[in-house]
Parts: sequence; C-alpha cells; structure tokens
Amino acid sequence: PRRGARAVAPEPEPLDEVPANGTALVIVESPAKAKTIGKYLGRGFTVRATVGHVRDLPAKKLGIDLEHGFAPEYVTIEGKEDLLADLKKIARGAREVFIATDPDREGEAIGWHVEQFFTQPRRQAVTAPIRRVMFHEITKDAVQASMARATEIDTRKVEAQQVRRVLDRLVGYKASPVLWK
Repeated sequence: PRRGARAVAPEPEPLDEVPANGTALVIVESPAKAKTIGKYLGRGFTVRATVGHVRDLPAKKLGIDLEHGFAPEYVTIEGKEDLLADLKKIARGAREVFIATDPDREGEAIGWHVEQFFTQPRRQAVTAPIRRVMFHEITKDAVQASMARATEIDTRKVEAQQVRRVLDRLVGYKASPVLWK
C-alpha cells in the first residue's frame, strides 16, 4: 500500500449460524493462526481473527481529552464494525471467550478493545467468562498448555500501549506542523 494508506482487512468469514452453547470462542489476530489453532483445539472451539487492531483514535481529530488527563477517545476502525458484531454474536453463544491476541502491548490493547466491546452496553453484554491466553509458540502442545493457563488482560500493558499511542498522536498533531514550517 501507499505510504500512510491503511491496509484493507479481508472480509470476515460469513457467519451462517452462531455456534451452539458449549463451544468456546478463541480470538487471535492472524487468520492463518486462527486456522492452525482451530485444528489443534478441535470441535469444541470456534477460532476467529481480528486481523489487527479493531479500535483506534479517530482519524480526523486529535481524539485526546487534554483537559481530563489525556484520556483517549477510541472509535471502531472503519471496516471493522461487521467483524466486531460477528465476534460479539459468536461470544454471546459461547461458554467461554479466550482472547489470544499477540503477547505484546499491541496484542494486549487489541484484546482489551475486544473485551470492552463485548461488555458494553450492559444490556447487550457477553455473559460468558472472558479470559486472556498467550501463545508463545504455535504447536499443538504449546497451544493446549497455554489454554490451560488462561489469565486476565494485563492492564499495565494496555496502559503502556495507550501512553505510546497518545504520545504518537500528540507529536503527530502538535509537533509535525511546527517541524514542517
């Protein structure tokens, strides 16, 4: 893609029907990983990919509340609305939800954004337990071992990613015009 252009995410797989209660939803970032992990976990699991970030600061404005502690204003990334809606639909029918995005601060933030989308608004919230899984290698044994060690989203990593994103935006919006002049 051109410099500065966003890559277009592939269309999500069509959702013919929501998996029956009793399956667990596993959410990863990569469609290739989803396919491999799905084979390793078997029929009791539905594995889907976010294809990267699903929420970000708005593209056409600062998106940071400078008066209230630099609070970020996140919006769903254009083109990710249907994917998030499908994930939430599947999650409502799942016995458990495992967020297995990459084990870095970006992956943690993606997982947190998915979790936030699932739990808001309360009247349409996913009621299945939502847990965090980190895959450090994609082998059958490693995937199964990681699933057995599910934990919670690490809010420190999420906050670290938010700080980096806010600083990137502030530098981009405030310092870049000065530097260009």
